[in-house]
Amino acid sequence: MSKPFKNLVDKMTPERQSHIRKKTEILKNAMALKELREALDLTQEELANTLHMKQAAVSKFEHQSDIYLSTLRRILYAMGADLKIVARFPDGEVLINQFDDIRRDSEIRQKMPA
Repeated sequence: MSKPFKNLVDKMTPERQSHIRKKTEILKNAMALKELREALDLTQEELANTLHMKQAAVSKFEHQSDIYLSTLRRILYAMGADLKIVARFPDGEVLINQFDDIRRDSEIRQKMPA
């Protein structure tokens, strides 16, 4: 006979319960590109049009586990988001900002007349 999960958690140490709560929060805030696109009520075709690419390319990106940061940034920007890279260490987090300069330089070049 199955038991409610809460009964199992109640029997765990406070440290283990804390770990489970933290992991739950991380998982609740984690989404694949496809899930994010769907949550924003965007079709692959709509996103592809915004990115000036074919729908098949969006589908391919959604199924890749390895993607260039510049590509990910473009996709997220098309969805209305910015990309931040954070390194998590045991004693704190560090925002990696070296990619911000690349983006600013790219935006400046795009605005300059040819």
